[in-house]
Amino acid sequence: QVQLVESGGGLVQPGGSLRLSCVASVTVFSWRVMTWFRQAPGQQRDLVAMITPDGNTNYSDSVKGRFTISRDNAKKSVYLQMNSLKPEDTAVYYCNTGSQGNLPWGQGTQVTVSS
Repeated sequence: QVQLVESGGGLVQPGGSLRLSCVASVTVFSWRVMTWFRQAPGQQRDLVAMITPDGNTNYSDSVKGRFTISRDNAKKSVYLQMNSLKPEDTAVYYCNTGSQGNLPWGQGTQVTVSS
């Protein structure tokens, strides 16, 4: 009965910005570590960012300083602000809980960075 719905992706030029959103219809949302993953064609799904219930954040080295994760517990939502985008950021982006992804995956949202 869980549901993860991502949105906000699109086509942007290198150096551009996007803000991704995820609505998580899950129990005890405020107690969960929320995470963003991404998967490029032919590659594994990799952890990009995480945020703890008290707001502590961590990022992969490839996005540190460019991406910002945030959450709104009242809306059961998690966000990913993506700045200074690079072609290598092109991927399908997914939200989930925990560092391994504990819930069934949603459909994700496509981010394409190209000139």
